[in-house]
Amino acid sequence: MVAQGFSVDLNKPLVFQVGHLGEDYQEWVHQPIASKEGPRFFESNFWESLTKNKWWYIPLVWLPVVCWSISKSVRMGHNFPQIGLIVCCGIFIWTLMEYTLHRFLFHIKTKSYWGNTLHYLLHGCHHKHPMDGLRLVFPPAATAVLCFPFWNLLKLVSTPSTTPALFGGGLLGYVMYDVTHYYLHHAQPTSEVPRNLKKYHLNHHFRIQNRGFGITSSFWDKVFGTLPQSKAAAKSI
Repeated sequence: MVAQGFSVDLNKPLVFQVGHLGEDYQEWVHQPIASKEGPRFFESNFWESLTKNKWWYIPLVWLPVVCWSISKSVRMGHNFPQIGLIVCCGIFIWTLMEYTLHRFLFHIKTKSYWGNTLHYLLHGCHHKHPMDGLRLVFPPAATAVLCFPFWNLLKLVSTPSTTPALFGGGLLGYVMYDVTHYYLHHAQPTSEVPRNLKKYHLNHHFRIQNRGFGITSSFWDKVFGTLPQSKAAAKSI
């Protein structure tokens, strides 16, 4: 199904076009179009509507789940200092998941028709149109599916009474990540920390796309050696 010399028509729905690019897909998808207007994905208005999410859907849907999960551990006898520690552990676990998913799943190399198509839906669309505000946060339905293996994984490494708060902490970390991700693309921070974080993330989109996988921090990039070089360092080589 891969077509030699295929060219994508940006004026037509993209999802079922990109697979035809074959090995050229990787180069195409990493040439960003910095427009706030996103492309059309599907001919069907129904399927098209499912690809769009406002950023505030994320805290609206998931913060009640976070509160319920944490309260469950409270009802099982844990005091507030213990809950705080467990939740912080959950957030820390999420930061590693954030890095791992972004580096090894979202940036997987594909060249087959369906591989390219699925990658474009998962993350490629964000790299091609990084300023598309309606396709930046993860759809709640997709997050719900991923919550089940995350819950079961935590059950293996924690006790029945700590699992809910640990899950709530991880989910809170995810909410913080997705809201931060949207903020870095669309806000104009004035203080130093968020301004540097925005610069760090946009560097991943527009300059060195195979490094700088952390969104909420550069911690795991430093740990695993994927910290991007500065422009000055790169020029000196």
